[in-house]
Amino acid sequence: MSKPKGFEKPTGFRDYTPHVVTKLRTIERNVLECMERWGYRQIITPTIEYYDTVGVASSTSDRKLFKLLNSRGTTLVLRSDLTAPIARVVSSLLKDEQLPLRLSYHANVFRSIEEEAGREAEFFQTGVELVGDDSPEADAEVVALAIASLQAAGVSSFKIAMGHMGFLNGLLEEVIPGQTLQQEQLKEGLLGRDYVGYRQSIEALNLEPKLKEQLEAILRLRGGKEVCTHAAELSSSTEAAQSIAHLCAVFEVLEAYGVSEHVLIDLTMIGDFSYYTGMTFEGYAAELGSPVCSGGRYDNLLQQFGRSLPATGFALKTNRIIDGVHGITMEEKKPVLIQYTSQRRAEALTEAARLRSIGQNVVTSLLSEDEAEVSVTKVGATTGGKTIQNEQVITFASEEGGGR
Repeated sequence: MSKPKGFEKPTGFRDYTPHVVTKLRTIERNVLECMERWGYRQIITPTIEYYDTVGVASSTSDRKLFKLLNSRGTTLVLRSDLTAPIARVVSSLLKDEQLPLRLSYHANVFRSIEEEAGREAEFFQTGVELVGDDSPEADAEVVALAIASLQAAGVSSFKIAMGHMGFLNGLLEEVIPGQTLQQEQLKEGLLGRDYVGYRQSIEALNLEPKLKEQLEAILRLRGGKEVCTHAAELSSSTEAAQSIAHLCAVFEVLEAYGVSEHVLIDLTMIGDFSYYTGMTFEGYAAELGSPVCSGGRYDNLLQQFGRSLPATGFALKTNRIIDGVHGITMEEKKPVLIQYTSQRRAEALTEAARLRSIGQNVVTSLLSEDEAEVSVTKVGATTGGKTIQNEQVITFASEEGGGR
């Protein structure tokens, strides 16, 4: 393998230029402030975690984890999401805090992409976790907050697709009971949005027409509140019935929030079926074909850290918003330039400090006497240390240099 050139970096990693960083920080600040107004407190966890704790608990597949060894030979991982680390903290440092817990975060995460084209190995997520509440109100809260967060991030046109893992589990167990492998294949088709493959998997089961129709009908269960009625008629499974009742209760709460126009019920939406246990959702911006946020209920995660608590949450895919959505408005503050000769250095730097103390961006530049004379001629009247509103150049020159 040839040695990388000095300007090269590993595949999947990127440099953030000043303009992009400004956009990133603006989105981060706006979204975290929005989450704070909803009562969510920010948490920061380590970039590196133990593989045997956070690594195995993560929703990220093992092959996509970045692994490394410490000096004692213990396997570590770069965090691949924030949910598992937060579950660790909730089960330890926050075990005495009153429930429910509302936590927010913004951090970089790492996933090995195996050099897949256009995918990033390091990216940013901004999200929340609501721990200790298994009610429809809690699920509706995180969906409503996801909508508010997308708006705070400058995403003006989007839709939230909301489903429920329990409905599909109940339906599959009713139609093909005990056939775990076949159930997994059907779930894989829905997870990958491979509806042709999903139908082919149904055909391979050689079911009677009525049962086949039950499995195919789920592809048509998309829309508004009316989907609840159609879904209830599709399956007699207790688990499916309880799940659709919960999902419809969530939708009713979203109507009370006044945000249901952004939400559609989509019972093919299952998220990571090895991780989520209940309601799941994804948000799609009009400008992009891939999700800009995702989340759902994961009631089994915290018990892996010794504390059995229900939990729900979501994460914004901040990088996709930065690159593909242009609704955020950024006010670019141009710095004031203070130029000075050596004789008036102290006066100029004092003025620079004063302007910075009142929120101005200031850069300074030392001039020779000849440069000062030319500069004063180009700029016109000087301020003599007094601020002129919107003035972009202030020159402090000696009397001999022609300035004041």
